Amino acid sequence: MSGNFELPKYSVGVGDRFAQEAEAQLTAFVKAGEAGVDITPVWNKSNREHTIIGSSPEQTRQAVNSAVAKLGWTKPYFCDADHINLQTVGRFVAPCDFFTIDVADLIGKPADPAAVQGFLHRHPELHSPISIEGLGEVNVSREFVENTASKYLSAIQHAAEIYAKIEQAKGKAPFVTEISMDETDAPQTPPELLVILAAIADHAIPIQTIAPKFTGRFNKGVDYVGDVAQFSKEFSDDIAVIRHAIAQYGLPKNLKLSVHSGSDKFSLYGPINRILAETGAGLHLKTAGTTWLEEVIGLAEAGGDGLALAKLIYADAYDHREELCAPYATVIDIRPSELPDPAVVASWSSEQFTSALRHDPNAPTYNSSFRQLLHVGFKVAAKMGPRYLELLQANRNVVARNVTENLYDRHIKPIFLRNGR
Repeated sequence: MSGNFELPKYSVGVGDRFAQEAEAQLTAFVKAGEAGVDITPVWNKSNREHTIIGSSPEQTRQAVNSAVAKLGWTKPYFCDADHINLQTVGRFVAPCDFFTIDVADLIGKPADPAAVQGFLHRHPELHSPISIEGLGEVNVSREFVENTASKYLSAIQHAAEIYAKIEQAKGKAPFVTEISMDETDAPQTPPELLVILAAIADHAIPIQTIAPKFTGRFNKGVDYVGDVAQFSKEFSDDIAVIRHAIAQYGLPKNLKLSVHSGSDKFSLYGPINRILAETGAGLHLKTAGTTWLEEVIGLAEAGGDGLALAKLIYADAYDHREELCAPYATVIDIRPSELPDPAVVASWSSEQFTSALRHDPNAPTYNSSFRQLLHVGFKVAAKMGPRYLELLQANRNVVARNVTENLYDRHIKPIFLRNGR
């Protein structure tokens, strides 16, 4: 467990699809510090996103380092190899110092029966009454532990292999490890999370964040769909389980929950803020694609060529919506009947375009389907090459303002500042 950075208590994962907004994003973290809360930025970008755009992890690192130097940022910051596996991790080793190990695809793959029995033998405490502070007494059967182990041990073994590969390649260079299991069909219950954490400790993976799947839908770029009270209970119970597992199994003391697809889940931010204040727990919130949408909003708000390009991006995304949506089918909910015809959008003013796209649930013209289609439509801008990037730079001030305001006002303030202010 040597050679690891310590991830601070609060951190936010930010995506920067085209590596143009690191300075605007970092400005939001500067503002948070001025308001009295230190939040660590983590720039995340997956192999799939790099492949679609034709970028590299080195470009992300260069853009981040440039912003850090320009703003004189002296606090911790990280670049995340997002959702990596054994096949994709190699290209991220040198430029990244945060690794999100994605094991969702292996959840449910039956584990070796001998490994399951070995786990049961090592952990008789799991099928005995367990008193967990903040949760109460947990009673689960030996059969429950056996079934949970069978469901998750293969995934955790795979995570251990990826971690070992990173550790060997990094040598003495420190890094942060996260395990992600949110992109799967069923949420993990708090007792299941306890079994999972015991298995992670058995494999000596020094995770500092874990991203379980919660109840409800965490669609890309739009609000949470589900029972907020149930989420709040799961979130609070998971914090209690993590604290117990740290003490019981010797996991890193700063281990914390990670909420993936966390951007724009406005209905959850109040409860999260309250629970963090009550428990003193840390949090890693991952936002990702919101910044790309703020770029489009900024272009549309600027008018002229910027608005024209925003309309062109939508028209192309509309024409290729099935292709664009397919990889994100489980995390978007687009109603085709709500998508405006591109011919109609072509006549829109800047205000009409931005009010349809900007996430203001109370605005009568806000269009969730329009927003989600553009969220997955960054491939369209990638195909435009220099044209898109040139217009971003030509309209730098308005684009940057939208990026900073979205991250600080809509995300950081309601989650991390006292009473959301």
